[in-house]
Amino acid sequence: MEPGNLTGASEFILLGFSEEPELQPLIFGLFLSMYLVTVLGNLLIILAVSSDSHLHTPMYFFLSNLSLVDICVTSTTVPKMLWNIHTQSKAITYEGCIIQIYFFSLFAMLDDLLLTVMAYDRFVAICHPLHYTVIMNPRLCGLLVLVSWITSALHSLLESLLLLRLTFCTDLEIPHFFCELNLMAQLACSDNFLNNMVMYFITVLLGGGPLTGIIYSYSKIVSSIRAIPSAQGKYKAFSNCASHLSVVSLFYGTSLGVYLSSAAAHSSHSSAAASVLYSVVTPMLNPFIYTLRNKDIKGALKRFFGMAAIIKQLC
Repeated sequence: MEPGNLTGASEFILLGFSEEPELQPLIFGLFLSMYLVTVLGNLLIILAVSSDSHLHTPMYFFLSNLSLVDICVTSTTVPKMLWNIHTQSKAITYEGCIIQIYFFSLFAMLDDLLLTVMAYDRFVAICHPLHYTVIMNPRLCGLLVLVSWITSALHSLLESLLLLRLTFCTDLEIPHFFCELNLMAQLACSDNFLNNMVMYFITVLLGGGPLTGIIYSYSKIVSSIRAIPSAQGKYKAFSNCASHLSVVSLFYGTSLGVYLSSAAAHSSHSSAAASVLYSVVTPMLNPFIYTLRNKDIKGALKRFFGMAAIIKQLC
């Protein structure tokens, strides 16, 4: 679609959370803090996994990929919002909006698929421990991540191409702090029936499919844990998947909450505030969930900072 389809306009207006000028510094400081914590926390996990040979296992390989995706998903939306607040502008170009939608859809879907892959990893580790190293070999792990990337990229490309066929007229205000696919499609003055049908189909297929896989994996995990005779063995098996289960619950709980609030809320700002949970808060909390009760990650971080201190002294 050419910019001329916008009847002379080539940009959208992101309304954000509030139009009150006195609240803008507070919003800026809050989101800047959350963004820095998200980047730092997930970057530390990536550094810990890559620098410690003890963590070169399938579980931590998937975790480092999840941390990278969490950095990317917040970097797609938050910096632009911070820049708009800083410059006191709410504008985003048409091209910028399409690019933001593509990458946000890419990384959000990738988050979902990686959590499913991690559930399968925990399923093999607990239900088939003797065959774990054979099944979860490096080739399969790399293939699972590659398929997740390709699937997410194709999904985002399809959604973006369908969005390009729409025309936009005079209503160019998006009641959100970033370009959200569904909201942007609703602004079109051309027929968006095909976009809605494809969107609903993909949501059921690529949203319900991974969730079904996760539920199936954990149903088998629970059955295996119940069959363990000792209480200590049950606790050890459960602790191996407790962090992942917490992240899954947080991801799907906040995502479901956003869609329910969008359907029930009368205020568009309420929907935008609810979306902060899965687009900003969840990526920020994931590093804390995986480090607070994980002795391996804690030990790797201590060794990493200890080595960094030694190198600093030598220099």
